[in-house]
Amino acid sequence: MWQTVLVIAIIALILGGAIFYIVKAKKSGKKCIGCPYSDECSKTAKKGENSVCSCGCQEDNK
Repeated sequence: MWQTVLVIAIIALILGGAIFYIVKAKKSGKKCIGCPYSDECSKTAKKGENSVCSCGCQEDNK
């Protein structure tokens, strides 16, 4: 019984951390959270240059 509660608590902590990370990233202005180049991609898309990532965030900024 306590093993089930422990597993559910661990899964809830993992999901809570993921949701917190996504909300924090969206509030900071990142368009593509999983992309390691999302900061550079957003900056170059605003300048009108080619994007360095393939996540498609350049199309969102046009």
